[in-house]
Amino acid sequence: MKLFINTISLLAVLMAVCAFSSCKEKRGELKTIWYNGSYNRDFNDLNDVQLAVAQKIGIEPISNRDDAEHASKKMKEIKTCDYYEVEELKHSIPYLIPEAATLLEDIGRNFQDSLYNLNASIYKIKVTSVTRTVDDVKKLGKRNYNASMNSAHRYGTTFDISWVRYTKIDEKDTLDIDSDRLKMVLASVLRDQRKAERCYIKHERKQGCFHITVRK
Repeated sequence: MKLFINTISLLAVLMAVCAFSSCKEKRGELKTIWYNGSYNRDFNDLNDVQLAVAQKIGIEPISNRDDAEHASKKMKEIKTCDYYEVEELKHSIPYLIPEAATLLEDIGRNFQDSLYNLNASIYKIKVTSVTRTVDDVKKLGKRNYNASMNSAHRYGTTFDISWVRYTKIDEKDTLDIDSDRLKMVLASVLRDQRKAERCYIKHERKQGCFHITVRK
């Protein structure tokens, strides 16, 4: 009987320990993060290619921000969410055609899934530019030569994702992943989307972003 009571007591202690410490789920060891490829070669869809599909499936260019609500096709407003963060937009407005908005969310979700599978900390991607009005392009063109009046950004099909900046979701998580390795994870996700023919992508070195146009 005494042995039975001692056994019960031992089980109770073990259950308590499991509940409060040793049985708590822990992160596995961080797996190797690597990108087997070249950013410049793998993401080299030039403006002419992106512009052609943008003109085919996108909206008619909007003259100014006041006219944004009268776009030729229904646009979807994008806001910071669980999968991505929209930075303060100084030269664009946070609207995309539905296909582009879905692509953006899928990229953000797949990015986080990949980090989880690598036993890494979870981050959000950052959206740095979205749809530009004609006025936006003119103003930006005075500062940035690459901001052509033929920019695919005018058609609601195109957005930029930073490969430099990311937002860590859990600041209490002591494991930090540097931006170079986060870029590798993001590039792997984007390469999959490009291979699936969902988008065209240009690796922008000076702007520190991936310039992405939805295809379908």
